[in-house]
Amino acid sequence: MAVASVSAAVIGLLALYLAHGFSPQTGVAVLGTFASLALTGLLAALFVAATHLTGLSDENALVLDATNGGISMRGIIVAGIVIGSLGVLDDVTVTQVSAVGELVRAQQGLRAQPLFEAALRIGRDHISSTVNTLVLAYAGAALPLLLLFTQSHRAFSDIATSDVVATEIVQALVGSIGLVASVPITTALAVWLHDRPPNSA
Repeated sequence: MAVASVSAAVIGLLALYLAHGFSPQTGVAVLGTFASLALTGLLAALFVAATHLTGLSDENALVLDATNGGISMRGIIVAGIVIGSLGVLDDVTVTQVSAVGELVRAQQGLRAQPLFEAALRIGRDHISSTVNTLVLAYAGAALPLLLLFTQSHRAFSDIATSDVVATEIVQALVGSIGLVASVPITTALAVWLHDRPPNSA
């Protein structure tokens, strides 16, 4: 988990600053991304522990566990969720910062509360399509497995609680919650940046 957090932080810093340059807006996107990643990591750890996932859901995990017994396979799941969420969070946080900036430029003197509400409406539309993309991506990756379970004529409850499917469900849920939370977090930070007096910049 520590390695995943540090890796995600380094990757996020490099990706955001190299793609968008060094500016206060990029700094806000970085803060929003990191805050959302921290929440995602915490939720991932809680969900993985609560659902008693083993992390031994495929051949690669079994081989890794057999050859490196000291590695926490549950930790690997959490790390995968954190790193997997980073790319989508990058998109959402940068978009929210840009939306706030464009609203400020389009209507000078817009107060903080209306600005936050307007940007949040934009983010709500964006996040709904992004969550759909995330869930469908997880479902698409697990499609052969889902078809295999369907052909086995097992009860839905048995399929949903199996380690393989439960892992996919946890990944989709936690990733989606982190994405949804990133919109108000980043929007609030961006509004705060634009609402400061000029001499405090």
